[in-house]
Amino acid sequence: MQIKDREHVEGGRERVTVVPESVDDLWHLQYVLEPGDRVAGDTTRRIQRNDDQMRDTGGEREPMWVAIAVEDVEFHKFANRLRVGGEIVACSREDQLGFHHTLNVEERDELSIEKRFKPDQEARLEEAEEATENPDVAIATVEEGQAHVHTVAQYGTEERATITGTTGKGEYARGRSELFEELATVLKRQDADAIILAGPGFTKQDAYKHIEQNESELAEQITMVDTASVGDRGVHEVLKRGAVADVQQETRIESEAEYIDELTRRMAEGAKAAYGPEQVKKAAEFGAIERLLVLDDRLQKERGPDGEWAISVDEIVRTTEQKGGDVTVFSSEFPPGQQLSNLGGIAALLRYRLE
Repeated sequence: MQIKDREHVEGGRERVTVVPESVDDLWHLQYVLEPGDRVAGDTTRRIQRNDDQMRDTGGEREPMWVAIAVEDVEFHKFANRLRVGGEIVACSREDQLGFHHTLNVEERDELSIEKRFKPDQEARLEEAEEATENPDVAIATVEEGQAHVHTVAQYGTEERATITGTTGKGEYARGRSELFEELATVLKRQDADAIILAGPGFTKQDAYKHIEQNESELAEQITMVDTASVGDRGVHEVLKRGAVADVQQETRIESEAEYIDELTRRMAEGAKAAYGPEQVKKAAEFGAIERLLVLDDRLQKERGPDGEWAISVDEIVRTTEQKGGDVTVFSSEFPPGQQLSNLGGIAALLRYRLE
């Protein structure tokens, strides 16, 4: 994420101009924007008259600048865009004021956001800005007869390819080399800055030797890791062992996996942990929270009109930070986030046990 400008405006709000540089950045913005914010950018629109009839333009859209009062936000991962809808409150054409419009925000689109930023939203923008410097990582897991390629993004891991082929050596060696060759082709296509090659046994070493002999530049990007499994389970092993952190300072997935593992361990021992809004609120009021864990979509829901809790999630966050605790917002896209969802969407690692 590129943050081009920041300025304070009246009413205690701040205007930030950003340029998302990846799908990850669009994903981050989904949780920064909320109803009531003002968002502005360049767009195109079919001209609408005050009588609610569309002018006959043959389907052509006119470019213009609009500012909208945000009503809804949707992240479309597979379309690589963020849709931000609301009423037009300022526009390069005054006759469009008051109409509803949707900004389709894509990579490299400049966007102005005006709002009162909450601490976790500020932290998310900073995280997105810092992540621009992190290399893209591909994880290839290999065993006899099959290989899987995943990429690591801040919104989760995504499987890019599954390759199957002949197993064994001798008369089957050609089929085996074809598997490695196809794996190399898929890895080149990912254009990753770093590659982790993992799996059980010696197959990954054989795959590496094949790539080294035929694709030397690709081989320079590879780090090998032992895992007991391949596919999704193998990727989880790679993440838990911290292998990705060797090429990235830290990934969101790894830290969340560590925190949720520590939480479940403490819960099993009946130790310093709390979960669910009521327990966590009590822990926050006592100043007992060492680290607050809250799910991003739950945080967003509880801040809106559809919230289900009888307590204020922002009050919990604010109290935790005022009393020296840290806050981690989990992604609902990751397995750790799904585990947190099963615990009510909010939990805490405590400094001491509450009776």
